[in-house]
Amino acid sequence: MQQGWTYVDVRPAAEFAEGHPAGALNVPFDRDPALFVAAVMAAVGDVQSARLVVGCRSGVVSVRAAELLAGAGFADVVEQRAGFEGSRGTFGELREAGWEREGLAVATGERDDA
Repeated sequence: MQQGWTYVDVRPAAEFAEGHPAGALNVPFDRDPALFVAAVMAAVGDVQSARLVVGCRSGVVSVRAAELLAGAGFADVVEQRAGFEGSRGTFGELREAGWEREGLAVATGERDDA
């Protein structure tokens, strides 16, 4: 993020408020993909120059969100595979540490004014 990337957290607002990557933008991924893409476009501006990291809780929803954004013309989109809390296996075991477990900067609340 210090290199110009914007972390787009696609979790619901209440989940985002409990803890999220510091400096993240919250654009919940809802059932209407067109509204989601429009909200991201409005928040970040230029589609061609925006550099986005898309994440959710465990890396499941963010895959679809990242695909939609790439399909909408965003040139630089990466998906944060393990999400905020980490990816889990079939029986709930931690497979890969997420943002929080890696000890990266975390914020709480509905907005990040950092």
